Amino acid sequence: MLGFEQIDSTNVADVGGKGAHLGELSRIDGIRVPDGFCVTTDAFRRVLAEVPLIDAQLDLLSRVEPDDHAAIRTLSADVRSAVEGVAVPDDLVAAISESLARLGEQASYAVRSSATAEDLPTASFAGQQDSYLNIVGLAAILRHVRRCWASLFTERAVTYRRRNGFDHRKVRMAVVVQRMVFPDAAGILFTADPVTSNRKIATVEAGWGLGEALVSGLVTGDVYTVRDDRVVTAAVATKQRFVQASPGGGTRDVPVEPQRQARPALTDAQVVRLVRLGRRIEAHFGRPQDIEWCLVGDDFHIVQSRPITTLFPVPTTDDQENHVYISVGHQQMMTDAMKPLGLSLWQLTTPRPMHEAGGRLFVDVAPALATPAGRANILGTLGKSDPLILDALQTVLDRGDFIRSLPDEDSGAAPAGAAPAGSASAGAAPAGAAPAGDSPAPIETDPAVVTDLIRHNQASVATLRREIQGLSGPALLDFILADIAELRRILFDRRSFQAIMAGMEATWWLNDHLEAWLGEKNAADALTQSVPHNVTSEMGLALLDVADTIRPHADVVAFLHRVVDEGREGDGFLDELAGLAGGREARDAIRGYLDEYGMRCAGEIDITRTRWSEDPVTLVPTILGNVKNFEPGAGKRHFEQGLQESRRKEQELLTRLRALPDGEQKAEETTRMIDRVRTFAGYREYPKYGMVSRYFVYKQALLREADRLVRSGILREKEDIFFLRFEELQEVVRTDDVDAELVRARREAFRSYEALTPPRVLTSDGEAITGQYRREDAPPGALAGLPVSAGTVEGRARVVTDIARADLEAGDILVTAYTDPSWTPLFVTVAGLVTEVGGLMTHGAVIAREYGLPAVVSVPHATRLIRDGQRIRVHGTDGYVQILD
Repeated sequence: MLGFEQIDSTNVADVGGKGAHLGELSRIDGIRVPDGFCVTTDAFRRVLAEVPLIDAQLDLLSRVEPDDHAAIRTLSADVRSAVEGVAVPDDLVAAISESLARLGEQASYAVRSSATAEDLPTASFAGQQDSYLNIVGLAAILRHVRRCWASLFTERAVTYRRRNGFDHRKVRMAVVVQRMVFPDAAGILFTADPVTSNRKIATVEAGWGLGEALVSGLVTGDVYTVRDDRVVTAAVATKQRFVQASPGGGTRDVPVEPQRQARPALTDAQVVRLVRLGRRIEAHFGRPQDIEWCLVGDDFHIVQSRPITTLFPVPTTDDQENHVYISVGHQQMMTDAMKPLGLSLWQLTTPRPMHEAGGRLFVDVAPALATPAGRANILGTLGKSDPLILDALQTVLDRGDFIRSLPDEDSGAAPAGAAPAGSASAGAAPAGAAPAGDSPAPIETDPAVVTDLIRHNQASVATLRREIQGLSGPALLDFILADIAELRRILFDRRSFQAIMAGMEATWWLNDHLEAWLGEKNAADALTQSVPHNVTSEMGLALLDVADTIRPHADVVAFLHRVVDEGREGDGFLDELAGLAGGREARDAIRGYLDEYGMRCAGEIDITRTRWSEDPVTLVPTILGNVKNFEPGAGKRHFEQGLQESRRKEQELLTRLRALPDGEQKAEETTRMIDRVRTFAGYREYPKYGMVSRYFVYKQALLREADRLVRSGILREKEDIFFLRFEELQEVVRTDDVDAELVRARREAFRSYEALTPPRVLTSDGEAITGQYRREDAPPGALAGLPVSAGTVEGRARVVTDIARADLEAGDILVTAYTDPSWTPLFVTVAGLVTEVGGLMTHGAVIAREYGLPAVVSVPHATRLIRDGQRIRVHGTDGYVQILD
């Protein structure tokens, strides 16, 4: 038993998150907290040990799938019933009785759960366990303490822990017993705007009586926003009901007298005073808070404070300047959180300064936006790439007071804003932009340019593979660091950049001129089907060839189905194939594919992600889908059909052009641009392939080194290196010493980052600006997006969040958050594409055009608004999606 005065943040293991926060709150000058005590987790541990068969029941709970609601409901109910039936030990009864005597035996109390995984910086667990109000008398309090213990095993709490990776045995329950106050008004204070995440704006919700009416959703309260000690907005609700204490204990909701219903629950002065208290609490805990408050007379009492865990973190800076951050992940089609080794290696690869937050990378474009030239460059580049980012930036600029204005000559940073690191407009994988301020010089339309660039890239990777063999210790890390300079030289080679830009500029020229001359929208989409040297589209077709090898052998097909059904991992199944009829040919076909493309995977810009060569089972569902959905020779036919369609479209357009005034000249210019786009468009995908090939060589060597460190007892497991930055790993290898606590903390932080959704644009105030499509051409109810591959298609939506679980049939429309090159093998099956992230020149758009798939990208919340199995129509020319049923 611990009183609030004995509790601080070091006592989470004893009193849980809520109890520790109440102890800390009671220590802050000027913050009034109703007095109370905590029944510690040690008491819970003792009681739980007395529950019959509890170990067996917890084993069952730990194995149940988080989506198996029926099983969780039954198992959790059994555990709750057993816990509620256990007698409270006599010594604990005596301790609670003594505390009640000190605080007031017949006073009213709130009895509230406080789990050790509750109200934490990385997981709030808000609402997962139970609280009880206006409890009077020792017997009633003991009964409700048992109910709080049991509430650790409610269906919602068990499901939450299973989904967030918390072990049921490692989460303990304390119970807060806190003296009740009976307020005139109560509510919630968010010290950061819960909608926009702006840390400078606080939001207050207020209603009459106890705060339970607001928390439970019984009523809509008054809502105030406050900035700089000033109420910015006030929306006074009609509050028809409120919750008050019942004379016999507990609470009841009752009607509000008519004359009070539309009256503000707080004055503006009270709102400002409350926010000042909230800022004091926020400063104490060091992060934005979700605070429950009560107003008694003119005094505010704080009854709970927890961190707001849904806010995306803000990059840290050591200045007081305003910053505008653009998400690199949205440009790279990889918005997942990255581990520290992946983040640091990516930053070593790209020349532009980046900022980290929430396991993602951002580029600060505020210096460029400050000058006319930089602003025009940024908006022009991103306007082509991602209209939502463009609109978000314009929103910031339109405010007029966030970005200072400088003349061009006063800001050397302006040119750097062109094509920020990771920008899709840049083409090459990690940043792709030419050196700051440079423009690509003209390049001859000669296929030999592309073949020469590819040959040099391949030779460089081969040299790396040869020279890295046998290296270990500091010599290995030094070698990789030196080789990254070679990687950067290749990625930012001027001739490579010229080739990429030549293809992109030819695409823009064709789209602009053919729409002006012929009214033909997105003409380049058809003209870029089946272009040569596109390593990513070739990868998708090559997997069709693997399916051709496997299809004739029924035993191999059946075996591969078992591999998937059993949830196998790794590459052990390949050796087992040899014993089946046709198995050797199947194994060799898969291994041949992995030799060429095995360095790829979902989220491949993060070196720590599992590659296909490390877990070939990932490819098996797609291979089996190809076996089922296609006839032999589909890969070659697919390419040839695209090539014929491109040639047909070219002849049609040239014929129409020649019928125009100055038609021969227009046709001649167009022919030149078609040759140019078909020569260079495919190469755009190669630099990233070369980079990922290099990353895989680095990773294999680093894992060999990690294995040595594990054998030496320095690392606990090989994957610990993923939670160290490259420079930290260098130090570990040099000293044979690692900070195990740092690795543990990084693992925990990464798990919390995985649950966050990164914004496209984030300000230094913490405001996430989503941007909007400013268009009126879409039909009512349609989902607007960016048109990136022309055509219209109707079909069944398949909402896929994990490529390994994709179950697609010919004619389906793939709906997903984003696609990187690893998704290409699915493109040969589907008839259309919808993504939440993307631009005109990002991976999904490029490959959709090459395969002739109508595609709309950058559709906000597509995976939530479109349900799996719904019939939809994708308008790839005009940029919207219609839900048909």
